[in-house]
Amino acid sequence: MIYLDNSATTKPHKEVLNTFVQVNESFYANPSSIHEAGVEANTLLDRARGQIADLLHTEGQYVLFTAGGTESNNFAIFGISKANTHKGKHIITTEVEHPSVLEAVKSLQNEGYEVDFLKVDENGVISLQELQAKLRKDTVLVSMMHVNNEMGAIQPIEEAAKIIHENSRAAFHVDAVQSFGKLPIFFNGEEGPDIITISGHKIHGLKGSGIIAFRKKMNIIPLLLGGGQEQGLRSGTVAVPLAVATAKAARIAIEMMEQSTEKYRRWHNDLLVFLTEFGENIHLLSKETGAAHILSFSVKDLKGEILINALQKRGIIVSTSSACSSKQKKTSHVVEALNMLSNFKKGVIRLSFGALNTDEDILEFKKAFTDVMKELKGDKNQ
Repeated sequence: MIYLDNSATTKPHKEVLNTFVQVNESFYANPSSIHEAGVEANTLLDRARGQIADLLHTEGQYVLFTAGGTESNNFAIFGISKANTHKGKHIITTEVEHPSVLEAVKSLQNEGYEVDFLKVDENGVISLQELQAKLRKDTVLVSMMHVNNEMGAIQPIEEAAKIIHENSRAAFHVDAVQSFGKLPIFFNGEEGPDIITISGHKIHGLKGSGIIAFRKKMNIIPLLLGGGQEQGLRSGTVAVPLAVATAKAARIAIEMMEQSTEKYRRWHNDLLVFLTEFGENIHLLSKETGAAHILSFSVKDLKGEILINALQKRGIIVSTSSACSSKQKKTSHVVEALNMLSNFKKGVIRLSFGALNTDEDILEFKKAFTDVMKELKGDKNQ
C-alpha cells in the first residue's frame, strides 16, 4: 500500500512510539502528585512543555497540552471570545476554515456574537484589504488557518498579524494543524499570531494529542473545569506519555522541515506538470504557490469516491478533500468558496505527502492514475 493521505493522519514515527511506551512504563505516576514518582513525571512534563515553547518562541507556561486540533481550536475560540465580552462580541474568520473553527463560531453566533467570514480568491487566499475593512473596535478574535487542509492554500499570516495588531485589540489565533513542521510558524511579537494550535497526529505523532500555545499571558477562560491542571485552564490528569511523545514528534518535524519541504515541493511540481497532460479533464485546486505537501485536483464529470476506489484497487491511498467531512454527501465548503465549475465539484481528490513517502511512491501514483484515467475517461484528452 502507498499511503498519500497524510493530511488526514500520519503514521507515527517509531521513535515517537518508543518514547510513548517508555514513558508509560517508567513515568506513569500522576504529575500532580507530591510524592517522588509524581514529581518525576511532572519534571518530564515540564521538559516537554519547554521543548514545545522553544520551537514556538514562547515560554513553557504558555504551552498547554490538549486532546487534539479540534479541542485546541475550540479552546481558542470559545475561551478568548467568552473571556473578552467586555471588549466586544465580534469575530472574524474565513470561509474555508476547518469545521472545528467554523462550527465553533457558528455556535457563538447563536449566542449573539457577530461573525464576519472573509472570502477567498481562486487560489484560496484571503484579501488583506477585506480583513482590514472588517476589523472593528469590538472585534475580539480573528481566527485563520495557516494552510488549508483541502487545497494547501497558504494565508499571509505575518501581514495579517500586522494589520490586526495595528488596527484592533483582537487576539489573532492561527490554526497551524496543517503547517507546523512544513512551514515556519512561531510567535514573532506583533508580527505573528497570539495563539497557535497544533495536532500531534498530523506530524507523525499520536492521535489524541494536541497543543494550544500563547505568545503572552492572555485573558481566556477554560473549557474544562475540575482539578485545575494546566494552570487552571484545562482540568484533568495530564497524559504525560502523550505530551512527551508530542514534543518528540514536534522536534523531529522541525529538524526535518527543510529537507522534507524540498522533497515535497519537487513531488508537488512534478505532479502539477503530470496532471496538465490530461488537459481539460483536470482542474487543479492546488497551485505552485500553495503548501508543498498538499496537492488537490478534480477530474471532470467523475465523483471523487470513484477515483479513490479505482486507485485503492491499485494500492494507492488518497482522499476526497477533507477526511473530517469526506463521508458527507454535500460538496465541500472549500470547493464552494472557490466557485468551481459544477462538473468538477464532485471529483476532487487530495494527495498529501508525509515523512515516510518516497520517490517510488510518486512514480507508482502516476502509473496508477494514468491507468485509472484510461479506464474511466479513455484517452488523456478525451
